[in-house]
Amino acid sequence: MTQTDKAPGWRGTTILGVRKGGKFVLAGDGQVSVGPTIMKGNARKVRRLAGGKVVAGFAGATADAFALFERLESKLEKHSGHLARACVELAKDWRTDRYLRRLDAMLIVGDKDVTYLITGAGDVLEPEDGVVAVGSGGNFALSAARALMEYEEDAETLARKAMAIAARICVYTNDQLTIEVMEADD
Repeated sequence: MTQTDKAPGWRGTTILGVRKGGKFVLAGDGQVSVGPTIMKGNARKVRRLAGGKVVAGFAGATADAFALFERLESKLEKHSGHLARACVELAKDWRTDRYLRRLDAMLIVGDKDVTYLITGAGDVLEPEDGVVAVGSGGNFALSAARALMEYEEDAETLARKAMAIAARICVYTNDQLTIEVMEADD
């Protein structure tokens, strides 16, 4: 019997990254649910790392995500803040380290220049259209953001609108947002 067979799973995250007009915006909702019950409505799943030069958001198990945040920060320090290299090294460790392989989370990370999605399968993906999302409501937010890309010029406004749409559709997403914005000149 697996852990998810024993008890209803912890669910409820929508993380959306939007890069447009010289800005990178990372937005995360605040809902954490266990089965049909909302356990918390104002969780903070988006934060700054590396002295504020990188923003990261997670979907998945909170303790696992914090372990990955710590690993990413150490990789950033080791590789002089070079985000691409740090992400690749984290993904390699995540895939090969027996302890890390058990971690259940996905990360969206970005700096003033680039955005990456890091998965436990060892993938480091750069979105081709400037939009990426993960979590229970990720596909709703992703679809809304892509639809709004040609109509909304401001990345933060676009992210807020897309997250509002996701919150109205996905029962595991709410409208209590944490938003971090990086400008190209940060």
